[in-house]
Amino acid sequence: MTYRATATDGIAWVTGASSGIGRATARELARRGFTVAASSRSAEALQALGGEAKGEGGRIISHPCDVTDAAEVESTVAAIELAHGPIMLAFLNAGIAPYVRARRFDAEAFRKAMAVNFFGIVNGFAALLPRMAERGRGQIAVMASLAGYRGLPSAAAYGASKAAAIHMCEALKFDCDRMGVALQVVNPGFVETPMTAKNTFPMPFIVSEAEAGRRIADGFAGGGFEITFPRRLAYLVKLGRMLPHRLYFAGVARGTGWSRRKS
Repeated sequence: MTYRATATDGIAWVTGASSGIGRATARELARRGFTVAASSRSAEALQALGGEAKGEGGRIISHPCDVTDAAEVESTVAAIELAHGPIMLAFLNAGIAPYVRARRFDAEAFRKAMAVNFFGIVNGFAALLPRMAERGRGQIAVMASLAGYRGLPSAAAYGASKAAAIHMCEALKFDCDRMGVALQVVNPGFVETPMTAKNTFPMPFIVSEAEAGRRIADGFAGGGFEITFPRRLAYLVKLGRMLPHRLYFAGVARGTGWSRRKS
């Protein structure tokens, strides 16, 4: 049977926990009885999160960390396990979403997106997998996105980093299965977060942060490699993967309103 971590097995670690989906998921896991180690670059936001969880009867402990720094990720994981016990569930969630347009092409946006959204996950794997392999079990979930399936307007950097994360997890799953490590990807659609608040295009079937946190925690406890929601949007995007380029580009341009933009 595929391993699924429980609150009595050990610690849950959530990166990117200071806001958005990471914050909501950390709170939901704490409500379900997990001791959650929460990481982000903002120690102040993590302290506030810990206070919120305590008021709800949960426990979230603050472990600030910059996921782009491999040595810092390694030392953070070691510190969590030394102080609180083994990390049995990890949600590698930290991410950014820079916009990129061809007319004002920004190469630095790609470097930043890959540093956080992809290599931040790589650094997490490097710290976690040897420990979980030695224990013979563990669970790692990676934040990707439906945007990683195919190219979308202005999401060249963001989508590329998410596509890379999905591909990496698919390739690693074969080895992880043999090691007893359950590997999952989280591919949400639109969620009401500070990250999506800047979007000026339609966001169909958008869900709240709290709903996203519940669905992700349900996915951790349930089965399956992919955790995706809302299902209606996921089905539409999956259908789009099968369309020929001519139909895909035309459909997305119309559906997003891109064909009506002047620049």
